[in-house]
Amino acid sequence: MSSLYHPTVARLTYRALLGRRRALILFSLPGLLLLISIAVRLLTGADDETADAILGGFAMATMVPLIGVIAGTGAIGPEIDDGSVIYLLAKPVKRPTIIFTKLIVAIGVTVAFSAIPTLLAGFLLNGNANQLAVGYAVAAAVASVAYSAVFLLLGTVTRHAVIAGLVYALVWETFFGSLVAGARKLSVQQWALALGQKVADGDVITSDVGLATGVILLLVVTVAATWFAGRKLRTLTLAGEE
Repeated sequence: MSSLYHPTVARLTYRALLGRRRALILFSLPGLLLLISIAVRLLTGADDETADAILGGFAMATMVPLIGVIAGTGAIGPEIDDGSVIYLLAKPVKRPTIIFTKLIVAIGVTVAFSAIPTLLAGFLLNGNANQLAVGYAVAAAVASVAYSAVFLLLGTVTRHAVIAGLVYALVWETFFGSLVAGARKLSVQQWALALGQKVADGDVITSDVGLATGVILLLVVTVAATWFAGRKLRTLTLAGEE
């Protein structure tokens, strides 16, 4: 692990992600979820269907992918945009180490700002009845890993990574994912919900894919995205040296 994780790269990445502008967005989405949860609990009391609608409809479908976009693309995109990545690549740090370190940081930030608030919101909404809060928190956590890898890859292949990430998160995951059954099977959200369904009691949480399929697809997408990001970074190194 020490050969794949570089503390200095991690510290610089955390500093970039938690800067004033990004931190404001990162805190606002979980804050909104918690405010909605408190208001709903005060107005309607504990209700499984309402909790499922909020955790599934807002937390998983909107908040988690958006935070993934911010953390994943922000881990490397700005450095590529302003050219400062060349200075990082000039350091005696292996390219896979740079990518893996940035991925770990992006995952940590995404989990902290999505899975933890989802867990708290679930307890606020229905006290974790039927393991709903834990199930959605697990789904948010595993989705955070895949989203971070996918959006980190986008940050390395395009200067419009944020726009591309928002299109995926809002158009594919949220819009098509809610309307087209086939699209749901090719959705990180649905793959993650397969694990959440396993953790929660009964059929409160549902997914369009089975547990084995969801786990395999999450692993394949995460590993493939990380690998391609590393290859792209090596290409950037050659371009910078030339």
